[in-house]
Parts: sequence; structure tokens; C-alpha cells
Amino acid sequence: MVAAAATAAFFPVPSSSSSSSSSSTSSAAKPPSVSFGPKPTSSNVGLQVKANAQVATKINGANTGPKANPTMVGDDPPSSYLAPRTFYNQLPDWSVLLAAITTMFLAAEKEWTLLDWKPKKPDMLSDAFGLGKIIENGLVYRQSFSIRSYEIGADKTASIETLMNHLQETALNHVMCAGLMEGGFGSTPEMSKRNLIWVVTKMQVLVDRYPSWGDVIEVDTWVSSSGKNGMRRDWHVRDRRTGQTIMRATSNWVMMNKQTRKLSKFPEEVRAEIGPYFIEQDPVINEDNRKIPKLNDDTADHVRRGLTPRWSDLDVNQHVNNVKYIGWILESAPMSIVENHELASMTLEYRRECGRDSVLQSLSAVSAAETSVECQHLLRLESGSEIVKGRTEWRPKNRGL
Repeated sequence: MVAAAATAAFFPVPSSSSSSSSSSTSSAAKPPSVSFGPKPTSSNVGLQVKANAQVATKINGANTGPKANPTMVGDDPPSSYLAPRTFYNQLPDWSVLLAAITTMFLAAEKEWTLLDWKPKKPDMLSDAFGLGKIIENGLVYRQSFSIRSYEIGADKTASIETLMNHLQETALNHVMCAGLMEGGFGSTPEMSKRNLIWVVTKMQVLVDRYPSWGDVIEVDTWVSSSGKNGMRRDWHVRDRRTGQTIMRATSNWVMMNKQTRKLSKFPEEVRAEIGPYFIEQDPVINEDNRKIPKLNDDTADHVRRGLTPRWSDLDVNQHVNNVKYIGWILESAPMSIVENHELASMTLEYRRECGRDSVLQSLSAVSAAETSVECQHLLRLESGSEIVKGRTEWRPKNRGL
């Protein structure tokens, strides 16, 4: 209806009342015809133009219209009877157009105010990219991943690095979806003010089975307090179709000053930011407190030397991504184990970070049992400084898959 009003401003349409009125007018009052050239015949009737009997009486305040209807029917009326054909008197009635536009804006404003702008419930908040959502009263973040062809290995299943990358992605998206992302790798606004970043100190992983190409997994993650100056983050990975558990993981994190590269206490301002998101419950995995023995050249069964990070291995905090360490640790695992077994569990203790110019060595010691294999690992700088200590447990591959 608004569009019709706007159109009528440019192309006036006679009303039915005016049509009926004109039909009742006597033949003596019919408007004159203005002809261009000879009077119309059957061959040139298309050239005849009908002129209105009444023309505009004022243009810009000046009287220009006729005082009476012309009486010379069929002849050209005197020039004084017609308004001069100028640009202005061919323009539409702008007041009507303005009224139509105003009506459109008022209608749009009314619709806008009638929209439901109530905030979503905490258990249905979605992240900025529509990838996941916050559930469980705003305390758990859930995101799904489809296993891509480039994420599987020779066994046609996802690698452990693929799954660990999914864990890291959900952790960062959780912070972002909660509105706490402010520079750095998951840093909150208060952390950014103090040049603080998160660093992982311990990671435990249990893998029940590895998903295949095309499988869709669902990852839940949440955070809890860990001691006085730490935070724990847990993950639970399921097959979205069957609901079966694929993997569970727990990790401990502390804060480090980005400039000094030293560990920092937990500022109360930061605790106030993330404290409302803490879930006070036991870890999804029972903590493995067994001591990881220190390896050296004499006690290690396998040593891989000359490992160097690439530019793509660095994260936004300019240190090697913790998932890359896992790949380096497995570099020294014997091929006989990798070919016939799959990683069932892993415990990693992170000692220090390494940068882009570091050169590392990966050491492993193997101890076999009846149905499983256990390996001790050490990732160190060439200077001897420890980067990561770890323990992995392997089970025979299911050849029936």
C-alpha cells in the first residue's frame, strides 16, 4: 500500500468518481483536442492528443491558467490558455512523495519495535560463527566437527593431532562465545591489560576409539579452578550419531607474562571475569600422579635429533603450539609400535616453551606388556633443557575395522 502511494505520486491515476463525473458532462463542455498537423483521420488518429480543459492555475505563485473554458472546439486554443511547458510543472507532487516515504519509515519503525529482542537463554547462546553453543546454564560449550579427508592417516581414522586440534579450537571458541576474548590466545580483557597469557602445564588424554572420515564428533568443554593460581579445562568427545564416547581429556593451565615470559599469580580481577564460568566438579579423567622418569641418551631406546619448528608451528603468542609437541614426541616412537598399535592414553607435563629458533631432540623408552605397550618420552632442547615429559600407552589395532 505504501508502494502504491509512492507510485501514485509519479503516475496519477484518475479516480472512479472523476470518471463518472466526466461521463456525465455535456458534449458542449468536452475538452478541446489539440492536433499536431492535419485533423485526425483513420490513418493518423494515433497522433491526436487530448488536452485537459483545466490546467494548473498557479506556477510558483503566478496565475497562468485560463479564466474560462475555450469555445473553439477542434481548433488550437490561444497560447494564453495553456501553462508554459517547463521542467518544473512536469515534476511530480513532492509533498505526496514525501508523505509516502514518511509512511514507509513509520511502518518500518513500528515493525522494528514489535520484534522480540529478548536475550537468548544461557543454554542456547551461539558463537559468532554459528559453530557451537553454550549449554548447561551457560557453563558448558558444545561444538561439532566433521572429520575431513585430510585429517585421517594411513589407518583411515583421524590422527591424535587432529583430535587435539579440535580440543584447542573448542577451548578458544568457548572463551570467544562467552564474550571474554581480548587478544592473545584466549586472554580475557583483564589479562590483556596485564600482558598475561595462558600456558598449559599438564595434559591427560584417554582415547576410546578414533573416528573415521565423514564421522561427526561432538565436543563438550568446561573450566574449573585448579589450586590457587590455576585453571582446569576438561573435554568430552562423543560420536554425534550414536552418543558413544570417543575421547576424554583434562588439562591444567597457569598464566604467564607475555613480555617477561615468567609465570604470574592469578589476579583477582581476572578471577572475577572467569570465576562465574567455573564448574566445581571432579576431572573427567582421574589424575595420573605416577612419576614420569627422566630420560637421557643412556636410558632412551630411540632418539630423534634435529627437530626444528616451522613458522606455521607458532601460535599468536609466538611460541610453539602445544599440539605440535605431540607430533614431535611421536616422531621417536618405534615404527613397529605405530604400525601395529594405536595410542590409547597420553600424559604430558610441559616444562617450558620453545621458540622459532629452537632445535630439539625427541627421546623414547619402550616397555612392553602382554596386551599393551608403554613408552616414556622426553622432548628437550639440544642444550639439554626439558620442554615436555610424557607417558603414552598403546593397544593393539583392531584389524576387523
